[in-house]
Amino acid sequence: MNKELYRVLLVDDEPWNRDILRNLGDWNELGMTVAGEAEDGEQAIQLVKQHQPHIIITDMRMPGTDGVELLQTLSGQYPQIKVIVVSGYDDFNYAKHAIRHRAADYLLKPVNPDELNGVLAKCAKELEKVESAPESWESYPSAFAGDFSLFQQQARLRFNDLNIQSLGEWFQQLQQKLERCEINRPRQLGRVAYELQALLDELCVSNGLYERPVATALPPSTALASIESTIDWISAPYYQALEQLIAQRKFKNKLNLDEVKQYIEQHCMEMITLEQLAQIFFVSKEYLSKVFKKEYEVNVTDYVVQLRMTRAKEWVMDEQIPFKHIAEMAGYEDVSYFYRVFKKHFGVSPGEMRKGQPRISGNSSSITE
Repeated sequence: MNKELYRVLLVDDEPWNRDILRNLGDWNELGMTVAGEAEDGEQAIQLVKQHQPHIIITDMRMPGTDGVELLQTLSGQYPQIKVIVVSGYDDFNYAKHAIRHRAADYLLKPVNPDELNGVLAKCAKELEKVESAPESWESYPSAFAGDFSLFQQQARLRFNDLNIQSLGEWFQQLQQKLERCEINRPRQLGRVAYELQALLDELCVSNGLYERPVATALPPSTALASIESTIDWISAPYYQALEQLIAQRKFKNKLNLDEVKQYIEQHCMEMITLEQLAQIFFVSKEYLSKVFKKEYEVNVTDYVVQLRMTRAKEWVMDEQIPFKHIAEMAGYEDVSYFYRVFKKHFGVSPGEMRKGQPRISGNSSSITE
């Protein structure tokens, strides 16, 4: 661990929320210290100038300058700072802003201490890698930074779907994007390669890949000579990891239905269909449908609807969330169709339920099919 402690800034308009975060963090073990606290985004920016923190943990809903505005400012002016977003419930729009503006992670209240310290440890590891580099990577133009975050989210989806062809198309699109944005200097390309390496490591862990590909910590100068050579260098371990993961899934002795169920819950913000699940776990959709219903006494489609409606009900009971946003979070682009499904499931419309029940705040995830 470095001699100098990593400085952390806590941003939340509720003092007790900041106290909780302060008490949950394993600061000494992680080599960190809470350098300051702010009540909103405006005060946070002032403290950034004063304390120069390495990590910021911020709420999203705050009076004045909220978390969205703070993320925008940090992404454009302080891209080196790691940002961890904390929110009271899984809000679709806030999660989208967190991804776009390169947040390190998005945690839900009440914060799980293991998850918090896991994310902090990941941030510390990434900061150490940057510091150990022969030179600091050059920042991207602000326009590319947001797009690159969305690109990485697309890579997650394609990797998790075990789709090598789709992943190859993604690398081609990334190469074209780099060329259009003229991200071609070695120090910029090094940053691209470094961040994609960190993403690959995350994907291997989350997918339980036992034999992960070994790659050098930093790309050699020859790999940074051009956009094409950088893409070639970083794509190779991605393909290798995906082939290993496919082999690992394909040659398991028996389909683990708990893994299927867990996969659905873990990828609740993504498009999930019976066909995709069958492809990912290398069985026919007819077989998967049959054994899933036998095990859980519900077919896959109805289980997905149950998860959606459970989350949707929690959001409906929070008067601050518009029904249009609830439909999006629950995976329905057509609001009127969401109304029909909701009423069929609960016997009342979202509006009727909101008027007739005491208000609560939801804090769950959504699932799409």
